[in-house]
Amino acid sequence: MPDVVQTRHGATVLMCAPDGPPIADEQSAVDLIGTLWGQDVQWLVLPVARLTEDFFRLRTRVAGAVVQKLQQYGFRVVVVGDISGFVAESTALRDFVRESNNGRQLWFVADEAELDARLSAAA
Repeated sequence: MPDVVQTRHGATVLMCAPDGPPIADEQSAVDLIGTLWGQDVQWLVLPVARLTEDFFRLRTRVAGAVVQKLQQYGFRVVVVGDISGFVAESTALRDFVRESNNGRQLWFVADEAELDARLSAAA
């Protein structure tokens, strides 16, 4: 299944396929950005399956590097899927997720229904 650009609640989003290349570091974020050249995408929706475990271990700094690179190019990011196991292991990640979800640049949601509710509220 390929990545697909959609309009959801007035926002243009790239729905990344779960079986696409893993987002493991800043370079893989740049590679993803390269596939979007010339498209007016506002949100990148990344399934948990596309992210490596290091993304959820904040001490590795992978999450910070990836998110910062995507935001430098003007994209907002949504991570979709169950991260409860990672959150249970790390109070730092739990705090990061809570703070991110209070903002407008990075969200962690359980599923597409929650994504749609957040996009609808932000519209």
